[in-house]
Amino acid sequence: MQQKIVIKVLMTCDKCRTKAMKIAAKTSGVNSVAIEGSDKDQLVVIGEGVDTPNLTRSLRKKLCYAEILKVEEVKPKEEEKKPPLCPKLTLCHQYPPFPMYCEPMYCEPLRCASSSDGGCFIM
Repeated sequence: MQQKIVIKVLMTCDKCRTKAMKIAAKTSGVNSVAIEGSDKDQLVVIGEGVDTPNLTRSLRKKLCYAEILKVEEVKPKEEEKKPPLCPKLTLCHQYPPFPMYCEPMYCEPLRCASSSDGGCFIM
């Protein structure tokens, strides 16, 4: 189970932010580390089996102030539902002018018409 941990850390400069990210990245079970917040003072850690109190304690030792804001489970993203595609191949009743080429040609529609029409059109 992956979890998202948000920790408020006193970070006044880029050097402090880099140091906080390094400390968090070295912790076992961490998959990603990011900085968020309006003042860039929140450290967001995503990982599996991360020891949150130990991470906070390490940040307090090295950077002075750290407070756990929230710990929540990360739910897998649901794939966006795309509208149904038109059939890949549509039979076009067009024949070449020569009788030796009597096979029908297949056309591929470029996009679907609006849902009110319910059909496809070929450009």
